[in-house]
Amino acid sequence: MADTAATGNRWAIAWAGVLVMILAGTVYAWSNFTQPVIASFGWSSTQASLVFGLAIFFIGIGAVVGGRWQDKVGPRNVTITGIVLWGIGNLLAAVGPHDVWWWDVTYGVIGGFGNGMAYITPVATVTKWFPDKRGLASGMVVMGFGLGAFIYGFVLKAIPGFVQASKDAGAYADAKSAAVAAGTPFDAAAHAMPAADVAAIMQVLLVSGIVYAIVGGLCAILLQNPPAGYSVAGATAAAASHEGSYTPAQVLRMPQLYLLWLMLFLNVVAGILIVSNAVPIIRELISKGVTDPDAIKALTGTAISAYAFVAVFNGLGRFFWGAVSDRIGRNMTWVCIYGCQVVIFFLLAGLHSVAAVLIAFAIILLCYGGGFGTMPSFNADYFGTKYLGQNYGYIITAWGLGGLVGPYIAGAVKDKTGSFSGALLPMAVMLLIAMILPFITKKPAPAPITATA
Repeated sequence: MADTAATGNRWAIAWAGVLVMILAGTVYAWSNFTQPVIASFGWSSTQASLVFGLAIFFIGIGAVVGGRWQDKVGPRNVTITGIVLWGIGNLLAAVGPHDVWWWDVTYGVIGGFGNGMAYITPVATVTKWFPDKRGLASGMVVMGFGLGAFIYGFVLKAIPGFVQASKDAGAYADAKSAAVAAGTPFDAAAHAMPAADVAAIMQVLLVSGIVYAIVGGLCAILLQNPPAGYSVAGATAAAASHEGSYTPAQVLRMPQLYLLWLMLFLNVVAGILIVSNAVPIIRELISKGVTDPDAIKALTGTAISAYAFVAVFNGLGRFFWGAVSDRIGRNMTWVCIYGCQVVIFFLLAGLHSVAAVLIAFAIILLCYGGGFGTMPSFNADYFGTKYLGQNYGYIITAWGLGGLVGPYIAGAVKDKTGSFSGALLPMAVMLLIAMILPFITKKPAPAPITATA
């Protein structure tokens, strides 16, 4: 049994993990940059979406590498390396050429890979410190990741240069959509972004990268694994020890790994389709039927503010559903997560008032975040905690692949039809079918002690 000092120390470690996650979670604010980079660099919606998609894909790769590394050396060095790489990715994107390939490599590959390393270590570490409250603890730490976009959104809203650039980018998007709808060529030169707008966007990324690396690195210093034999009052013997833990090699041969992977993958595809283009989708929905040019331009600011507000539900969902899963079970929690989204995706294209759209987005983000709030404890329940970093890293690759598929669907539909609405109904059908998965996913028998020897 751990002493009182160690037990108290777990809360300091948990909050350090939350702060690291907040900084890494700013990746979810990408939709604030979608229209500005399209207008600034002449990219397509598909190209802009795939920069974000690559970042999410390499988060999955970084999580596997970081999880395996931290299982061997502990979380501190892995987290420092990861959060610094995330900062460097943002910084390099800001100072380099405005070509898609450069952003794919810097923000997508370098930044995403580092982000994944920074993500997996606080999740694995804090879960080990709370054997008595796995769902709540994992939900708390990944809540920080969801809060990153919420906090960052308000920071962006307070930067006049970025707000102006976003409004000008909205005008560019309107002109392009009108050309697509009319079947006429779009004159990009006539709607080019002012140099001041482009400079404002790059400055935001540059400063952000520096802050991520410095502040995140300092917080990561506090992370450490609990001592051998650590436990707390209320924890079961199995939860507090490494007995019953399956090795990564064993887990790869178990059907439960692939069922959990598929559950997370489908939830990510639907949720990240919205997250990757949240601001332009909100703007599209609430501007339906509006014809006055000045009113349409003002809606860009409304969309930014709206997403900054509802982005908090991405974080709250991780904590909320994580705590709920401790009470009603992981499987039934996932049935609820899917079911709520089915209803919203069926209705979303017909919602046009600001209030209705905000409520719908809040529910989607609550459920999207809930997948990440419950899956670490799902993993620990099924496979044990000794190899939690690497075993959960396997499942996180579902996030990476889903992060490519969801944004690609959104961007492709937008480029082809001039609207995002065509992607919504297929998501509802997909999630309805996915509700079968929690019912057929069964917990494996505990691993024999020899498996961890």
